[in-house]
Amino acid sequence: MISENFIKYIIGLVTVVILRLVPHPPNVEPIMTTMMPFSKKWGWLGGMIFGLLAILSYDIVTRTIGLWSLITISTYSLLGIAAGLYFKNRKSTVKNYLIFAIVGTIVYDAITGIGMGVLLFHQTLIQTLVGQIPFTLYHLGGNIFFAITLSPLVYNLVVKNPKLKTSYLKRLLFQVG
Repeated sequence: MISENFIKYIIGLVTVVILRLVPHPPNVEPIMTTMMPFSKKWGWLGGMIFGLLAILSYDIVTRTIGLWSLITISTYSLLGIAAGLYFKNRKSTVKNYLIFAIVGTIVYDAITGIGMGVLLFHQTLIQTLVGQIPFTLYHLGGNIFFAITLSPLVYNLVVKNPKLKTSYLKRLLFQVG
């Protein structure tokens, strides 16, 4: 699965890392909405691997690996599994991407924002909720926008593109060389 689609995963990961490096409001990031098309095509394992690699790649590039990385990697891995199960019998449509993005964002922010604010940073639940609300609104806004725009593009231009398969690119390279 991944070896034949290695280039597609690299394109997805580079897209995520670059878009996250561009200055933007907090919690506006394309990981979930790039992960969903991968989950649609390659199921729960493809989604889990993409979620894991997306966080790990960004944290390595930005040198921010820490306890928070384990939590976000685990959460995005679980969301990748959930996305694979959700999209198993659903079509690659804006509506389905939108529904998963909204639910997935709320689940992600509940675990990483609320759960970790209270457990990891020892904040009160009220402090955590008050601080989390604006971040979740940004996160929802970003994921809604990216679910409508980026997810269909990734699915149609990258995931479904047979010219981005490793075997096709190898044949093309060896034919030229």
